[in-house]
Amino acid sequence: MTTLSLDLHKTQRLIRKFKGRRVLVLGDLMLDRYIWGDVSRISPEAPVPVVEVRESTSNLGGAGNVGHNLESLGASPLLVGVVGDDEEGAWIKRHVKEGRGVFIDAGRPTTVKMRIIAHHQQVVRVDQEKKKPISPAVEQKIARFIEKEDYAGIVISDYNKGVVTRALMERVLPFAKERNIPVFVDPKVENFALFAPVTFVSPNHHEAELIVHHPCHTDADIERAGREIMARAGSRYVIIKRGEQGMSVFESGKKAIHFPTIAREVFDVTGAGDTVIATAALALLAGATIGEAALMANAAAGVVVGKIGTAVCSPEELLKAIERENEKG
Repeated sequence: MTTLSLDLHKTQRLIRKFKGRRVLVLGDLMLDRYIWGDVSRISPEAPVPVVEVRESTSNLGGAGNVGHNLESLGASPLLVGVVGDDEEGAWIKRHVKEGRGVFIDAGRPTTVKMRIIAHHQQVVRVDQEKKKPISPAVEQKIARFIEKEDYAGIVISDYNKGVVTRALMERVLPFAKERNIPVFVDPKVENFALFAPVTFVSPNHHEAELIVHHPCHTDADIERAGREIMARAGSRYVIIKRGEQGMSVFESGKKAIHFPTIAREVFDVTGAGDTVIATAALALLAGATIGEAALMANAAAGVVVGKIGTAVCSPEELLKAIERENEKG
């Protein structure tokens, strides 16, 4: 593992450049619904806990959570995706700062993930979704919208729910390359072949194993995988998220960097990958090196996994986390 530290003055300058930065987020929009309660007994009907509900909350999930993370860090996200013609879709449109890029498809429900939490632990998750690809008509609407808007970069948040299609990628990626717009991808394995060329890709180590078809346990395994992924995606940068083992960072033509996680306490990893790509993309757009961007993303992820539920990191929390690591350094 490499011990790296961030210059606080430079970090503050980079974070100031996050303010108002326009980033388009394309991907699978979801509603994350949480039922919070307590368990004091087992059901007489089946060997399952009985959760007595205290409250319920809702958050933007999937690509919506990437947008929420960008907004929390001071940026101005423009979400592009699809919801159903239902109550959940209406909720998403109401809670998105700019809903012009959120298209309604009456032929599919809004993706909803409902989690029941008791005593800080997830008891069960219930998913409502249709994974079929969006229709060519919706693809056209999305592509035309992306081609007419102004933004500094594109984040593709793929949860394999149907928005990221071959036809859409074959139109959006050449457009971005022609306009010199950076593209940052949080991929799902099933669609990985669609993401080339891109600027940056950030699979986790399980996804990396499935992409390259070999184990990713050791640093040597990860380095081999990172080089393969970079070549296949035609990307300049790769970050492989390794859970408790931290992150591995790759830049074209340079040696890989491995560094440990900086989470103080892990309560919930929900949405941590969204935080990583949002923070890393913003940092790169603000002028950070990939090493600096990865360290900032790692620090932000360390903040959100210390919270319960779909969470975000503020600029103040990010700076505080980096200060703590520099003091330990």
